[in-house]
Amino acid sequence: MARKTVQDLFIHELSDIYSAEKQITRALPRMARAATNPLLAEAFNAHLEETQGQIERIDRLVELTGLKLKRMKCVAMEGLVEESKELIDEIEKGAVLDAGLIGAAQKVEHYEIAGYGTLIAMAKHLNLPDAAKLLAETLAEEKATDEKLSKIAEQGGNQAATLESK
Repeated sequence: MARKTVQDLFIHELSDIYSAEKQITRALPRMARAATNPLLAEAFNAHLEETQGQIERIDRLVELTGLKLKRMKCVAMEGLVEESKELIDEIEKGAVLDAGLIGAAQKVEHYEIAGYGTLIAMAKHLNLPDAAKLLAETLAEEKATDEKLSKIAEQGGNQAATLESK
């Protein structure tokens, strides 16, 4: 479908973020298993549950608006997930891998934050206040997850990696 209108673009971007969320639900369990820092593993598992709720929220948005999502794959998320797989394959389990996983997860969060911010602006432009509200709930969760990951890194995750690599 050609993207000729803001609504076309909104549907495309919503379909893209839906695919991104689906992909991250498959990546988070692997990342949790690879993490040695219990706080990090717990954060990945908690975000998995949250992400499943975010997918349900998009499903509710689609029901409310009557929009039809496109079947597509989010290529950006595919690349970010692949980066996390490479880290897990190339770095020995421990603090260095944990630091890498935090960075990989934050790249995902920043991608999602940008996507949801854009979708909220488009929903408002399209006069879809209920959609904007649902999207804003998810945006708040993504920002909170990013902050949580930063705290884990600052509270010792990155220092442990520095000590381990010496």
